Order: sequence, then C-alpha cells, then structure tokens
Amino acid sequence: MKQRITESFARAKSEGRGAFVAYLTVGFPTMEKSEQAIDDVIASGADIVELGVPFSDPFADGGVIRSAAYEALKQGTTLDGVLELTKRLRARHPETGFVLFSYYNLIFSKGLETFAKAAADAGVDAVLAVDLPLEEREELLSVLRSYGIGYIPLIAPNTPIERVRESEKGLDNSFLYVITVKGTTGARTELPADLASRLESIRAVSHLPVAAGFGISTKAQGEEVSRHADGYIVGSALVKLVADGKKPCLA
Repeated sequence: MKQRITESFARAKSEGRGAFVAYLTVGFPTMEKSEQAIDDVIASGADIVELGVPFSDPFADGGVIRSAAYEALKQGTTLDGVLELTKRLRARHPETGFVLFSYYNLIFSKGLETFAKAAADAGVDAVLAVDLPLEEREELLSVLRSYGIGYIPLIAPNTPIERVRESEKGLDNSFLYVITVKGTTGARTELPADLASRLESIRAVSHLPVAAGFGISTKAQGEEVSRHADGYIVGSALVKLVADGKKPCLA
C-alpha cells in the first residue's frame, strides 16, 4: 500500500509547515452531511483525516464529540457504514491519509482478520484504537501489518520517554499522537506551558513524525505547536462547526 501518512508529513515539511490532521465524527449529523464535511475539510487543507467511528461509550472524548457520536449512532452509523464511506472518499481523494479512529471493542467484535481486510479494501491507511494498551496491541498489529495498514499510538502527557520508545517500535506509515493536556478532548484557550519541551523530547527519540492533539482549536495554535512538532490535530473545534451547520475550516 501507499505510504500516504508518511508522505503527508514529508510534503508538509517540504512546504515549511506542520501537517494538519483533522478529526470528524462519521455519521454526524447525518452520513451524507458528514461525507460532505470531510470533503470540505480536505479542501480547506487537511493532510490527514481521522474518521471517527461512533461508539456508545466514548470515554476519551469531551462533550462535543460525545454528543456527535450519540447522534451518529441514532442515525444508524456502523463500522461497516464508516468503511463504505471511506471507500467513496478514497476514490475522490487518492493522496489524503485516512486514519480509522475507533475503540477496540468495535474492531474486536467484527473479527480482526475480517476488519483488516475490509479496512484495506476501503483504503484505510492506519488505525487508532483509543482503548488498546501498548502491552495488548500486538494481536491487532500483526493482522494490520499483513494488510499493509499502519497503527497510530497515543502518547499521554505522563507517558515516560522509555515507553514512548516502546510505543513507536515496529511501526511505519504512522505518527505519534501526543496528547497535549490531561482529561478528555475539547478546545482550550491555552495549552500547557511545558508542552514545547515535552514535544521536543519525544521528537528526539522517535523515528516517526510527532503530531499534537487535544485542545487545539485554531490555526494559530496549530502553527505554534508545529514549531516543536511535525503536525497538529484538531477535532472538537471542527465537529462543533459541523454541529453549527458550518464548514469545518480553521480560523
């Protein structure tokens, strides 16, 4: 498979900027409108899109994304439906990196082999399973690798550097998703004072690009973070724009 995630970060670097990773909840407010929103965010400059699979217990997410997930589930959005949408998106956006952002329960319930084959057929580049700890991920990773699909590890604010090293081992066509703040997702007016040094420390030990997420809501914040990282991730702010009937474009 193409190394779209690696290529997206390399392209952004060559242009002197951080890669813009956008998160949107698939199926919110409807499947049709979420598909349009994804097209819009790519048109606005997103290099990589995290396709949020709605889940009934999204414990890592704040109010905006939680509400969007519940509404998407009410609309009947399923993992299979998300993969069908991904296939349509891939046909229109052959160079965009697509990350399936999910909870492991949904993936495991489908069956790892069945899931990986369907994800590869749909054009998924990588998977992020929020609730899958480092020590238990190899079963999923081995199946994903056989289908040429990457895996995105989450790095918490209190993750020791040695664990960062372990988290990135054996991964390619991927990036480290560094969580900027403690707590759930959601826009913040300010980011932690020690974030810059934290990001620099992680970059120093990783062969993968580093992207920071949670709390970033404006392009200015993203550009500031990108002085110390390879990219930035925006989710809640974009989902809120969709909820307000607006295009998901950063101010």
